[in-house]
Amino acid sequence: MQYRPVVVVENDPFPRLLQAFLDADDVPQRTSAIADFVAHDIPDYAGWLKQARARAAGLYPADVRLVETQDELRASLEHADAVVAESLAVGPEELALAGRLRAVHKYGTVLRNIDTAACAARGVEVLTVRRRTNIACAEHAFALLLALSRKLVALDGRISFEQLRAAGYAPGRYDTQHTPNSNWARVGGLRTLHGSTAGILGLGEIGREIAVRASAFGMEVIYHQRTRVPSSEESAFRARYCPLDELLARSDAVFVALPLNASTRGLIDGARLAQMKPDALLVNVSRAAIVERGALLEALSSRQLGGLGLDTFYEEPGRADDPLLALDNAIVTPRIAAQPRSNALTDLADVMANLARVLAADRHRSRHDASR
Repeated sequence: MQYRPVVVVENDPFPRLLQAFLDADDVPQRTSAIADFVAHDIPDYAGWLKQARARAAGLYPADVRLVETQDELRASLEHADAVVAESLAVGPEELALAGRLRAVHKYGTVLRNIDTAACAARGVEVLTVRRRTNIACAEHAFALLLALSRKLVALDGRISFEQLRAAGYAPGRYDTQHTPNSNWARVGGLRTLHGSTAGILGLGEIGREIAVRASAFGMEVIYHQRTRVPSSEESAFRARYCPLDELLARSDAVFVALPLNASTRGLIDGARLAQMKPDALLVNVSRAAIVERGALLEALSSRQLGGLGLDTFYEEPGRADDPLLALDNAIVTPRIAAQPRSNALTDLADVMANLARVLAADRHRSRHDASR
């Protein structure tokens, strides 16, 4: 019987797809569901899967066991060759239960839940993947910010006097004998990111990608989260820690990059929106419910808040008559920030290939030692 490596995977929406990718026994309903999930970007799912499995030669087929809690993880470690974790912890207690473990793969790059020193002492390799989905989310956050800052939605295609007047502007040529003719549309309130302050709520996987891009635009970067990151990481991302109240009061653009849970639901309520600068922009590529809906609508309607960029709505799908959509200072997109779908699938294919490399090297060493 062919040996099947045991891979314990945290049961998160994307990592759990590894079970389908590495399982030799196709379940038609599951295969069909995944093919439908990726069809708009990857019409040949079967072909993609064949290539991903070929990259992970020696890992496929595997025995993939999904776990949701820390206790379930510990109960599954006795025969595990590898673990794929997003938020579950791997430390001395877990390693003591995992005599066969050869690799721990973080689904991301932030290793706060992995005890790297303990893994190294046990000869367990720690692997990471810089997720393309997180990069795409950060790019989308800046697409929303730039669209708001430069009024791209309001100005798109409006290049005549008639169109601009209909949109509420008062265009007119300048006396070019004495002045340039730039912005003859006479659009006020356009913004430059350089020299402004970006406040990031959550310096995790997505927040760090946002910080890198904010620095590239010449923005000052401040951040807030429950646990301050080490100073070395702050320096690497040119980010300064701030209490939440200070971040809201100082930021020209506030990025929401926190997970939605009991402690973050409604975190940004009316009182906290009122702490923001009157013309500040709020960009949320996380979950809508982190910002209180009624307070947000009021702040935008009254112009207390300068603008909103939102990628995940309060309901999915939303309603075409939702009041937020009628506001000219809000841009709402239908949860596309992490796309295209190939981002997530390539991330997972990289995870598979990384694990295959480590386990293959371990088997090679074992055979070499046995032959000595």
